[in-house]
Amino acid sequence: MNLPQTFKASVLVELNQPLQTMELCMPKPAKGQVLVKIRMAGICRSQLMEATGQRGKDKYLPHLLGHEGVAEVVAVGEGITKVKVNQRVILGWLKGNGLDSGGTTLLSKDGTVINSGPVTTFSEYSIVSENRLTICPEHISDTLAVLLGCALPTGAGMVLNQIKPEKSATIVLIGAGGIGLSALMMLQHFQPKNIVVIDLEQSKLDLAKKIGAHEVYLYSTEGKKLLAENHPAGFDYAIESAGSCETIEFAFSLIHNKGKCFFASHPANGEKIHLNPHELICGKQIFGTWGGNSYPDTDLPVIANIIHKLNIQVDEFIQEHYNIDQINEALTDLAERKIVRALIDF
Repeated sequence: MNLPQTFKASVLVELNQPLQTMELCMPKPAKGQVLVKIRMAGICRSQLMEATGQRGKDKYLPHLLGHEGVAEVVAVGEGITKVKVNQRVILGWLKGNGLDSGGTTLLSKDGTVINSGPVTTFSEYSIVSENRLTICPEHISDTLAVLLGCALPTGAGMVLNQIKPEKSATIVLIGAGGIGLSALMMLQHFQPKNIVVIDLEQSKLDLAKKIGAHEVYLYSTEGKKLLAENHPAGFDYAIESAGSCETIEFAFSLIHNKGKCFFASHPANGEKIHLNPHELICGKQIFGTWGGNSYPDTDLPVIANIIHKLNIQVDEFIQEHYNIDQINEALTDLAERKIVRALIDF
């Protein structure tokens, strides 16, 4: 493949400022590295938090962002055995098989050093560590492949690997964003007795109903009151993915004394949740999740096959496609909850 000398990338130069579009010099992959051409990339809320300084001090500025995408392998460095040139691959932040090359640096056209982690996706080409790549199943769309980089292994993986609900289970899910809807899709595989979804946006609740939620409630004073009236006994499981300490605490309050609360939230660095210790003594349990406890090389094909067999059209909750020049617009739309998941189409 004849590669261009430079390529376009969106770079985080300063916190709380728009990403800057730059021309970067085409790198050659070193040991353990793979050069890929990005086809599509997703924007996760954690990137939004990173760009706005909510994950703490950033010592790597300026740097590239993005950890969820699908790409084509165009060149491989020394020691690469997992993937080959021309293969379609999933890019994700979870570590799988292969060499771990760590981060790297690239040069802009004007000579500025740009830092890059083991996986980045907000650029036309990317240098990626071998262990952040998974061979993409042939039968799935690029859209589903993108979500397998972060949303699905975290949300669906949490249900598949950690919760494993019984058919008699009652479940409440708070936050119908990318991770929440991914969890909802996997819940269809287990078919629990009742699935209740709560969100701030009616449009997301409508989508949740379409995917398989039995009941939906707005996250409002009236919605909470109605939920309490209809479910006074509490739930067996709560899944929280709305992204705040407040909603983690609310999810914990909704389970009964033998219930379990799982959260995939990513509140701002330094924030704390407050729980009543007596509720823990009485038997309530709370768990976080690290990418749904998913291992990419074994779990991503399983998740992809389950979603494919359920015939769920994942394109339905990717309402907007953006190009790389619109990436700041995409970040704003995600921050303002106008969209479920932003997708950058290259």
